[in-house]
Amino acid sequence: MRRTVGVAAASAVVVLVAGCGGGGPQSGGDQKLTGDKIVLGVLNDQSGAYSELSGKNSVTAVEMAVADFKAKHGDAAVTRNITVETADHQNKPDIANTKAAEMYDRKGVDLILDVPTSSAAEKVADVAKEKQKLYFNIGAATTTLTGVKCNKYTFHYAYDTYMLANGTGKSTTEQGAKNWYVLYPNYQFGQDMEKSFSTAIQAAGGKVIGRDAAPFPNTTGDYSTFLLKAPTLNPKPDVLGTMQAGAELVNVVKQYNEFKLRDKGVGLAVGLMFLTDIHSLTPAALAGTTYTDAWYWNFDAKNREFADRFQKETGTRPTFAHAANYSAATQYLEAVQAAGTDDADTIVKGLEGKTVEDVFLRNGKIRAEDHRVVHDAYLAQVKPQAEVTEPWDYVKVLKTIPAAEAFRAPSPDCKL
Repeated sequence: MRRTVGVAAASAVVVLVAGCGGGGPQSGGDQKLTGDKIVLGVLNDQSGAYSELSGKNSVTAVEMAVADFKAKHGDAAVTRNITVETADHQNKPDIANTKAAEMYDRKGVDLILDVPTSSAAEKVADVAKEKQKLYFNIGAATTTLTGVKCNKYTFHYAYDTYMLANGTGKSTTEQGAKNWYVLYPNYQFGQDMEKSFSTAIQAAGGKVIGRDAAPFPNTTGDYSTFLLKAPTLNPKPDVLGTMQAGAELVNVVKQYNEFKLRDKGVGLAVGLMFLTDIHSLTPAALAGTTYTDAWYWNFDAKNREFADRFQKETGTRPTFAHAANYSAATQYLEAVQAAGTDDADTIVKGLEGKTVEDVFLRNGKIRAEDHRVVHDAYLAQVKPQAEVTEPWDYVKVLKTIPAAEAFRAPSPDCKL
């Protein structure tokens, strides 16, 4: 489905520090755009467990980026013919593979964005490598995208399992939760989360005394077998570490509260949580829960300005996935503007090593070694209901995790 960008443009909020913007195209000779246009593709879950945290609203975020790019550059823009294609991969790797190939080959897509679900994300990375087309992953967390699955045309943008574990796993253990029971979805993301959290917990002096893989997708929504098991373990875990995300996380937390595990001495740590999860559950259901966030809409005035515009378009506040899709689309458009071409190899060369500061990326850098986009992350905590003073402002940021600490060093497994 092709969407014509009609989002009202506002003042541009992007500053590219290392020279990817400003002025008209700086192309040389006969470099040009394929078909005299730019086509962006958003491939994600628009009907399942991850549809609220990203989904169709990420398409809107990308459309906002296009509108802002046109407003910023006006007649000097490399082209004003910019469209957005979108497809639903249904969290299925085979469908993601097919849709990605279709986007590149039949839809003329220059860049695929988003792609939550790690198993699907890996498939798209393979297609991007084969087609020699650009792919900015936003929604998946697996570190394989900057490890064994890294390639010249794939960039990992928003977060990964190392960032989450290095924040939540380490901090929660240091605060006294030494014994963990880990529950994770049984596919690539969950398996990576379990490994990353186990490593971080042990490094902080803790121990994983039990771990279980739940079905994914969990079509029944029932986690009672695992949750009732937790307080019976010996030693009893100090904390249940749930690695589910989106609608599946909502089900886990509801049942955790139903079985009163906190009253039985088993605390709750959430591996990955989005603003939409808190909104679905209400802050009362999660009060005091600490987690690691890649971005928060009410962190400062710049974020809030973007969030206000986003809410006018969608009716909701943005998650970090929405903000990251906006940022990634913007940085790609600025790179094309600077190069005067959509040639993938030229754009890759222009992006590698860039330092970026925008509404999502704080102290951001696009690493040349593995295409990991590093930036500040945040240790956050859900407010008690009594402290919530306006809708959607459910979180307080406890501390900023500097970009240099938030992400792992380049992996020797990555051979670009």
